[in-house]
Amino acid sequence: MTERDWIYKKRFGIIVLLFFVCFFGSFLLGRYPVYPDTLLKVLFSAVFPVEVTWPAQIETVVFQVRLPRVFMAALIGGGLSCAGAAYQGIFKNPMVSPDVLGASSGAGLGAALGLFFSFGYNGVTTSAFLFGLCAVGLVCLISSRVKYNPVLGLVLSGMMISSLASAAVSFLKLVADPTNTLPVITYWLMGSLASIRQKDAMFAAPWILTGILPIYLLRWRINVLSLGEEEARSMGINAGRLRLIIVVSATLITSAAVSVSGHIGWVGLVIPHFARMLVGSDYRRLLPASLLMGGSFLLLVDNFARLLATSEVPIGILTAFVGAPFFLYLILREGNRL
Repeated sequence: MTERDWIYKKRFGIIVLLFFVCFFGSFLLGRYPVYPDTLLKVLFSAVFPVEVTWPAQIETVVFQVRLPRVFMAALIGGGLSCAGAAYQGIFKNPMVSPDVLGASSGAGLGAALGLFFSFGYNGVTTSAFLFGLCAVGLVCLISSRVKYNPVLGLVLSGMMISSLASAAVSFLKLVADPTNTLPVITYWLMGSLASIRQKDAMFAAPWILTGILPIYLLRWRINVLSLGEEEARSMGINAGRLRLIIVVSATLITSAAVSVSGHIGWVGLVIPHFARMLVGSDYRRLLPASLLMGGSFLLLVDNFARLLATSEVPIGILTAFVGAPFFLYLILREGNRL
């Protein structure tokens, strides 16, 4: 084993340990205290026969409230980070994120329409998911007409569709009832995991996992594609097909995540860079690290959102406080290399 491999295994072990600490530690935090020994007994009681020595409301808190929220925080954080890392590879641009093709903006428009027309909770979630998919589908359709540079066509089309969706959301906020509908739309767009329940996990988790799996299995091909289309072609890789698979997978992740949590920015941009600093740019190592670090990051931020104030802070605000300064650092670092 080389020294470089040993360093990677050591750092990856720390990343795995941090994830498990954040995951199980999140069950303990909240307005209703749950102690570590009680938590272990409650969790084991779901699988093994354990003598019940705790109040019934603790089971309700753990299984009905915190388990869906903690699970989805880890899955959404890992999924967005995975999608962001994949996009940064296929677009060969370290500044892109999962919403570069308009999935987040489209999902936001779908949710705003659902809230405006009072579709109900399930209707809003479904509308957000479908509009996110439609937005990226429209981007791909437009970019297919750009023959000279399909990657540039995707990015520019994504910017256009995002702008149109944002304008439509602004119009809905303008005409919405300022007493009831407008505050709901505004709060939803800020992003939050407060309303996550079992039905949300059952709806979004399969789509997010379906998106993560192809990206993870094709991670070594992303290494080749990040070097350029000529290199990929010389190794027998169909760059256009691979790019389409990554785009579809990342869109499923982003649309499903936004449909149940609202818009949570910066995770897919910032976390892959942190992972790259620790394990390098090889996607065979970068993607697993990004998945775990993204999950840990969103778990930590969600814990702060629950505990910082008497009323819950929208998680999108907190991720921006971390992401924006780091984005500025990236700009300054890249500028110094020119």
